[in-house]
Amino acid sequence: MRIITVNVNGIRAAARKGFFDWLAKQNADVVCIQETKAQLPQLDDPIYHPTGYHCFYHDAEKKGYSGVAIYSRQAPDEVIVGMGNEEFDAEGRYIEARFGQLSVVSLYLPSGSSSEERQQAKYRCMAFFENKMQEMVDSGRDYVICGDWNIAHKNEDIRNWKGNQKNSGFLPEERAWLDKLFDEMHFVDAFRELPQAEHEYTWWSNRGQAWANNVGWRIDYHVLSPGLKGKVKATEIYRDERFSDHAPLTVDYELSA
Repeated sequence: MRIITVNVNGIRAAARKGFFDWLAKQNADVVCIQETKAQLPQLDDPIYHPTGYHCFYHDAEKKGYSGVAIYSRQAPDEVIVGMGNEEFDAEGRYIEARFGQLSVVSLYLPSGSSSEERQQAKYRCMAFFENKMQEMVDSGRDYVICGDWNIAHKNEDIRNWKGNQKNSGFLPEERAWLDKLFDEMHFVDAFRELPQAEHEYTWWSNRGQAWANNVGWRIDYHVLSPGLKGKVKATEIYRDERFSDHAPLTVDYELSA
């Protein structure tokens, strides 16, 4: 089973840069998209409903902001829109597709980089979502939670780790939260299930020459519920073309939907 996650930073902009041409060649079973930045009436062009996929969108109430989507080749048994939190569901941050015992989630956690107010919102979302993840474990279902988590976990997940320790996305509190998810709750960072080369990132600032010099952050993840540990067959971060400030992350699994 092949699952792709990508923050497109505006799905219409990504379409103009060739994202859907690339996607048609990937043979993905499920595609998780974040930051669509569009309302459903703006996505009536067939390009946003690729042939062969069932397409589901969850928009933010604020126009041109946030938004997530899931495309799946197999029709889901159920689609759950929203994580069950009024504040963050209004921002279009969570959509889940269920296939038998497997759930695939497209998640867009808030960024706190714009202001202290947004950092506090990020912490509220993290606290709520931690409880949500415990409910996932307790449910007995298998989960693949894909998306932009807006946190780099370890020093090897960010090129300039020394200079970013006081910046949102690499704060000690944020990294400790991921420690808890992975070490105590036993969720799995799918990308780290396999040996990886150095300096593998999924996001680059548009400032300076970050992309050209690969001064990046790995903030896009496939996070697996504990029962899926050992199911990762292959991983790839695609950098040959640039559709947004994030790169698509593809993971192949020993799973069937």
